Amino acid sequence: MKAALWIAALLIPLALPAAAQPPIQAPATVQAPATLAARIDAIVRQPRYAAADWGIAVVALDSGRTLYAHQAGKLFQPASTAKLFTAALSLATLAPDYRIPTRLLSAAPIRHGRLDGPLLLAGMGDPALGTLGANPDWADDLAAQLAARGIREIRGELIADDSYFTGPALGSGWEASDLLGWFAAPASALSVHENTVTLTVTPAARAGEPARLDFAPAVAAPSLAGTLTTAPPHTPDDINLYRAPGDPLLHAFGSVAAGTPPRSYRLAIPDPARQAGEELRAALARHGVRLKGALRVLHWPERDDALRANAQVLAEVLSPPMSEILAQGLKRSQNLYLQNLLQIDGVSAQAAAANRPDAPTGFLGSEAWGLRALHALLERIGIPPSSVLLEEGSGLSRGDLVTPAAMVQLLQYLAAQPYAATLRGMLPVAGVDGTLEWRMRDGPATDKVQAKTGSMTHVHSLAGYVTTAGGRQLAFAILLNNYDRGDLGPSANRDIDAIVQLLAGLRDTD
Repeated sequence: MKAALWIAALLIPLALPAAAQPPIQAPATVQAPATLAARIDAIVRQPRYAAADWGIAVVALDSGRTLYAHQAGKLFQPASTAKLFTAALSLATLAPDYRIPTRLLSAAPIRHGRLDGPLLLAGMGDPALGTLGANPDWADDLAAQLAARGIREIRGELIADDSYFTGPALGSGWEASDLLGWFAAPASALSVHENTVTLTVTPAARAGEPARLDFAPAVAAPSLAGTLTTAPPHTPDDINLYRAPGDPLLHAFGSVAAGTPPRSYRLAIPDPARQAGEELRAALARHGVRLKGALRVLHWPERDDALRANAQVLAEVLSPPMSEILAQGLKRSQNLYLQNLLQIDGVSAQAAAANRPDAPTGFLGSEAWGLRALHALLERIGIPPSSVLLEEGSGLSRGDLVTPAAMVQLLQYLAAQPYAATLRGMLPVAGVDGTLEWRMRDGPATDKVQAKTGSMTHVHSLAGYVTTAGGRQLAFAILLNNYDRGDLGPSANRDIDAIVQLLAGLRDTD
């Protein structure tokens, strides 16, 4: 099956005190049992990795001893293992049971069942709104609450407002070629359905006829241009999808062979706030609330100060607890969840700094405020700022750089916190669930590793915890950059997993 997703885009360009952890040394020579060192060296020094870079750090949590290090002080692209840093900030900033509200607000008077003014649908960063396990009927819930107040008519606009987050909706450093895919959905204070829509392409019964294109949810279907034709049976598929920067129009062209099963693609939606507004407008009608005005969307840098002045909350739905959102974000490696959490942390940091004499001057977006709070946390931990260079909260940016030593030092810190067991439960488990469900299903690592995966073109990484056969707890970070597998080369994950299997098999006598 062949498919091309094309997009071009122009990207516009508080922590709790913690005891400092001793920095991990990055020795030039391996400090580990000879057999372990030799076996890991044999893996990383294979000829196919001659042009690639490995960075590895392994530390025993009980003693702090470095068991193995290879280029541990060098900066690497971490991919989604960077989510561990965002997770640490959220655990230090937000209560585990914090629920993110989405509200209907208005300062207009209510007379005889009529709201005489605009109604504001205000998002505050819930990334799970509308998902199956997190209030999929959110719009009907809000509309029902409004109707229960006796409101039957709104004589004003419905304003979908995502300006709670300041700054561009796309994470810093996200690449234009990624932006149509679900994994690069825009971060929005008013997110819905994880800011994605699923497109299913079904060939017609006969060659030459248009293929059918279906969107789910149907209310999120974009404007569509072009068509996909049905090619003769056994013809190679040539499915092409393209959306220009700043344009909601989706172009579909090419062909799909007759007789082949439907193909599905998860696509990012360009304006989640508008989508949420459309869903609420439909729900209001279902609940007998007439909207006399139009739907308007309010994005940063527009401000809603006048709309919010003296506004009252007319209805509200709440997200799952922050701990559940974070767990889903780590288990599934869901970029939107972690990018939204970073910006929620940023809003908190900005509010806390509002009246401080050392507050920065000039504009900082929510993302930048979140990273500022992260740097403050890392400073308290004792992690050198030059060893963690992050641009956003998900690891999607190739400008994100981290040393393996810093990653393991973060894991050491997290393992000493009261929520250590909770965090480990949020991570994918080898051979059991999340992004590690189908990895390390056999061998000593099965069910003994809780770790965050990371994967991008030419980047493969894994970082987390392993319980050895001798019962010791280790923290590890394995980062592989600049590896070109080629058409028939072996998977890099196979060798990363082999290293972790070696760690899991260690006994006290090794």
